[in-house]
Amino acid sequence: MTDEVLVDRMALPRPDVTVTDAEEILLAHYSLSGTLAELGSQQDRNYRVDSNRGRYVLKICHAAYETRELEAQNAAIHHLKSKPDAPRVPNVIATNDGREIVVLTVRGQGYQVRLLEYLEGQGLTELRYVAPASVAALGALCARLAQALADFNHPGLDRSLQWDLRRAGPVAVQLLSAITDSAARDRIAKTMVMAVRRIQPLAPSLRLQAVHHDVTGDNVVGRRNAHGHTIPDGVIDFGDIIRGWLVGDLAVTCASLLHQAEGDPFHILPAVTAYQAIYPLTDEELKALWPLIVARAVILVASGEQQISVDPDNDYVRGNLDREWAIFDTAMSVPFELMEAAILKAAGADVAAPDASGWLPLLPDIEPAEIAYVDLGVRSPHFSAGNWLNADMDWRLLARAATENGTAATRYGEYRLSRASLGNAKALATCALHIDICLAAGSAIAAPFAGRISWKDQHLTLAGDSVTLHLDGLDLSVEDEAEIAAGDPLGAVVGEASSLGGLRVQLCSVAGLEPPLFATPREAAAWTVLCPSPSLLLGPGADAPLADSAELLTRRQAHLAGAQKNYYAAPPQIERGWREHLFDVEGRAYLDMVNNVSILGHGHPKLAAAISAQWLRLNTNSRFHYAAIAEFSERLAALAPDGLDTVFLVNSGSEANDLALRLAQAHSGARNMLCLLEAYHGWSTASDAVSTSIADNPQALTTRPDWVHTVVSPNTYRGDFRGPDTAADYLGMATPVLEAIDAGGEGLAGFICESVYGNAGGIPLPDGYLQQIYAEVRARGGLCIADEVQVGYSRLGHYFWGFEQQGVVPDIITVAKGMGNGHPLGAVITTREIAQSLEKEGSFFSSTGGSPVSCIAGMTVLDIIAEEKLQENARTVGDHLKARLAALIDRHPIAGAVHGMGLYLGLEFIRDRTTLEPATAETAAICDRLLELGVIMQPTGDHQNVLKIKPPLCLSIESADFFADMLEKVLDEGW
Repeated sequence: MTDEVLVDRMALPRPDVTVTDAEEILLAHYSLSGTLAELGSQQDRNYRVDSNRGRYVLKICHAAYETRELEAQNAAIHHLKSKPDAPRVPNVIATNDGREIVVLTVRGQGYQVRLLEYLEGQGLTELRYVAPASVAALGALCARLAQALADFNHPGLDRSLQWDLRRAGPVAVQLLSAITDSAARDRIAKTMVMAVRRIQPLAPSLRLQAVHHDVTGDNVVGRRNAHGHTIPDGVIDFGDIIRGWLVGDLAVTCASLLHQAEGDPFHILPAVTAYQAIYPLTDEELKALWPLIVARAVILVASGEQQISVDPDNDYVRGNLDREWAIFDTAMSVPFELMEAAILKAAGADVAAPDASGWLPLLPDIEPAEIAYVDLGVRSPHFSAGNWLNADMDWRLLARAATENGTAATRYGEYRLSRASLGNAKALATCALHIDICLAAGSAIAAPFAGRISWKDQHLTLAGDSVTLHLDGLDLSVEDEAEIAAGDPLGAVVGEASSLGGLRVQLCSVAGLEPPLFATPREAAAWTVLCPSPSLLLGPGADAPLADSAELLTRRQAHLAGAQKNYYAAPPQIERGWREHLFDVEGRAYLDMVNNVSILGHGHPKLAAAISAQWLRLNTNSRFHYAAIAEFSERLAALAPDGLDTVFLVNSGSEANDLALRLAQAHSGARNMLCLLEAYHGWSTASDAVSTSIADNPQALTTRPDWVHTVVSPNTYRGDFRGPDTAADYLGMATPVLEAIDAGGEGLAGFICESVYGNAGGIPLPDGYLQQIYAEVRARGGLCIADEVQVGYSRLGHYFWGFEQQGVVPDIITVAKGMGNGHPLGAVITTREIAQSLEKEGSFFSSTGGSPVSCIAGMTVLDIIAEEKLQENARTVGDHLKARLAALIDRHPIAGAVHGMGLYLGLEFIRDRTTLEPATAETAAICDRLLELGVIMQPTGDHQNVLKIKPPLCLSIESADFFADMLEKVLDEGW
């Protein structure tokens, strides 16, 4: 087929076939009628047909395309239907007389018509966010399709098509003539030249076969998986099928993903990895992939601009043009060499390191062993109390080390804590691609290898055969543009005699490239290929130790009991905390919105100092007599209502609730306990017995011992009765249970309940519920236990204790979690009379409950809550955040309700506002997306459909807004 034919085809508008024309075609040739809706297309005219026989797509093509090309499309579909592992494809529907292609004329113009089954499913193009799982699935689909087509052959595959990447250069030249914007035209042309130059040497090695050549978000359909991600499994259009480069097929797929990448070309890498696992590409194909993606981006924008010029009413093309320019801009945002390295790494291919044999010392007068390397990573002992946020902290630490040791240096490949940014939706560039050396001014610097000198703006480059040395901080002693030999002097470190100077060292394997000093964690593996370690010049100590989080997780899972789960399937390795923020080993900062253990926030210096001082002084068990236990018990009793003046100190909430149950049974002489459904109270035998949450224990409802009696949870949002005025209704549902206990004649020991329904997401109990059920319990001689482990201790903001909101006084209070800010500490507060009942069963002892260190920790937490007004902050920030979350309900149907108060909140997600069907899978996916955006969040409730919002009480307004903004972004864009 001649180039003239291709040129003529590129100028074709869509067929002039109206809805009325299409209806007549359907009736005449297929005996079909129904409702028609136009579908977008570049040069065809497509209609979706909804009829009583099913859904179809009517495809109308110009007669300028040879019939054998359409026959090849149909034949490929039939071929794939015979392959068990191929993706879903539509059926080809024959006409009344058995033809699969109809040649006809409409208003004097010849067209070819086909009818295909409409393949149901969700596409990807309209999604604003495509999850990594969906990206990988698209790559896998492309591989499976190519693999299934490997043995397909048809004469119609050899065709002249503007999308054939083998012809990308000539096609671009032809298309550019239609672009009137000279700046855009020049930019596109230069980009294509760069891409073609990189493709041409590889072209002879690129395999040819039948390829779909348009596996894009527009042409695939899929289904949502258990996590709410769309997993493509079907292909709906074969209009671009050709015999072409195999790797070009993947290039088309990857290019299509770039418009949803938010400017990050590394977004495509899961697709590359998934493809390679199924249908491996050669190293030459992998190296050609990115230039082909760039070439595809050029053809997309050039074709779009050209098609608008010949078919200005084509809304489909006009709507796609912005996306195509986004693809182009993203493709050109990084060096070709970087993406080649990234693709090779993603595919598991080996990347050769530069040959440093024969290199000479950079610092000829300094032995490598004399250099002291400074740890500036996330786990560095030099950092505490947020001091890394000081702009010059790294240099101060480096200068101090140099003063003490003579020469000091930072480490290559280290994820610098000082580069972390709080409240940022994207991971910042934290991985050092260079080394800074602090050393005596005037120290000699020599060329490690032969090369050419370039000196500009006090920056020196020495360009060798395979690598370029970049230096800053040098007083140059050679001429610019000079050719020098290995070992020749370059100059000396700038600075006054007897002072310290600084030298910055970086290597780069790409000639003429000015590399960044830092890389993001996602880009680090690729950048370290382009910027090899200066340890080649300075010795192995220059490299920071690598953190292998995946290997560490494997070790954890190998030795830690399986029941001790971790957050997230692929969890970040968290190694530092500060206030409401957590930091992983790659320097990524996360906003911690779920950690109700650290009530003060992470890394509080006053608490750390107090615990350290006490530990140095004394720590022992609570049977010894020391001041701290008396003082702390006194302070806890003072926080409780009058009469609750006796304290037991323990280690955890489970232990506190276990002891509370034992106290109730000892005091009452009965064993039966009343508790709520959907509740969680701990993991000890007794506290687990009254824990009925099926999220924590799927067998909870069928494995309760006979002394546990459950009543319906008073869930005012989705329970049997809804709203705040339902206390009497829920008490009525508890009455038969109480009557059954009465009938048994064994009495009632007590009732345990969270004062705010924390495990269900902070749902408030109906007004007056505790007053009424407490009265019923006490009338039977039982005790009332308020489980304040999660909701009490200032967290509610408006109240110190949750039971205050209900206007009651319990007989026993249990508290833990935040009272030690992460130190294992819990307490039971009750009356002297109830406490003495336990003595009938013997003495009570908890080895470290109430130890000197634990008591100091507990008192210091109380001091800080008061000094920093954290209860007031919980009220102010919590009310602000609750209002932000409530505003989401009007805009997003999935947001059903906001529960709780202060900084114990729950946002409940539902699929239907009438049935309140829980959006369980969606909630899990939303939490995963929030993690990507820098927010730690987890679901709660029996249906795991409520966001569990319980951050440290030091949460700032700015952090609360960041959380609300990120959540809104997820709900707007998808998950």
